[in-house]
Amino acid sequence: MTASPIQRHRTVSVRIGDIGVGGDEPIRVQSMTNTDTADVEATVTQCAELARAGSELVRVTVNNESAAAAVPRIRERLDAMGVGVPLIGDFHFNGHRLLSDYPACAEALAKYRINPGNVGRGEKRDSQFATMIEIACRYDRPVRIGVNWGSLDPDLVVRMMDANAKSAAPKEAEAIMREAMVESAVGSALRAEELGLPRDHIILSCKMSGVQDLVAVYRMLAARSDHALHLGLTEAGMGSKGIVASTAALAVLLQEGIGDTIRISLTPAPGESRTREVVVGQEILQTMGLRSFAPMVTACPGCGRTTSTVFQELAEEIQTYLREQMPVWRETHPGVETMQVAVMGCVVNGPGESKHANIGISLPGTGEQPSAPVYIDGQKVTTLKGAGIAERFKQMVDEYVAERYRGEGPRA
Repeated sequence: MTASPIQRHRTVSVRIGDIGVGGDEPIRVQSMTNTDTADVEATVTQCAELARAGSELVRVTVNNESAAAAVPRIRERLDAMGVGVPLIGDFHFNGHRLLSDYPACAEALAKYRINPGNVGRGEKRDSQFATMIEIACRYDRPVRIGVNWGSLDPDLVVRMMDANAKSAAPKEAEAIMREAMVESAVGSALRAEELGLPRDHIILSCKMSGVQDLVAVYRMLAARSDHALHLGLTEAGMGSKGIVASTAALAVLLQEGIGDTIRISLTPAPGESRTREVVVGQEILQTMGLRSFAPMVTACPGCGRTTSTVFQELAEEIQTYLREQMPVWRETHPGVETMQVAVMGCVVNGPGESKHANIGISLPGTGEQPSAPVYIDGQKVTTLKGAGIAERFKQMVDEYVAERYRGEGPRA
């Protein structure tokens, strides 16, 4: 049986540079640099690395004058390298001033991110928010109105908490906080439209750190708005915890058709590449059948039948090889991102899983004959033996890609 396709929550389509978000566009993967934006060399290097890993939008911090002055140079350097990824400016506290004082920065950015919780207080909040929206209108730039649990507008929270305390049936404080998140996003979007920002220039987000909180808030937000929505835990955490939490939250929402862009906010281990969050985002979408980014490897977990580590080593080698080849294959072999490869460890499920893949190998388990049948499109084509199994299989993968996913040369 084939699962029914996920019905997307209908949202307004937004253009960010050459990238479409929302509407009928695919769900986009984005990321954010963790370099000092004023360090042009480091920021350019990381932006390019993230883009080449598959990040379709890259956000940079614009927190001071040095960062604002650097943005146009970062854009120029990326363009000279042939890296056209749209840059998003992340503004907090002083965005109104930086965008006003550095028009080249405002023009170089493809989108502005505004946090309504710290754009200003009282009358200053209204005027400073209006300044940023007016600049977005002037340069025809979309805006993400991004509400965060940790920096929610305190005046709004107080008003809503007071009103709740006076009601006949007051709600729990947590419920009011969630409602305040949605109210901040929707109310700010309405104000932006009143100031002249078109509806198709607005993306909303309500980021939280708890899985259940995030799911509840985005369900409310989707019910109240048809703006494009950006998903992500605001601080997912490190390692497996961050991956599991992000997957648990986003998978529920994506399955319900909620979400137009995603970011996996992983805390990298010391020395770890920032690109890991891009790969995790891609794999969430691909394993859910929502998009395809790179060939996927099916591999068994191992058991007492597979005391040899050969299948583990080969599975890791093939997965790494496929991702390394994708920058080239993406241009020369369209469709290769949908390919399924199986690297199995014994006779129990090995032949069956290999037959279901485009190309698969069933390695011998403990006590089995030292031979490895290879299947292509469901048919056994050969049996590999000896010490060169890994290299021969990798060669067969190359040959399969060249034959099955024939392109017409590099894309323009």
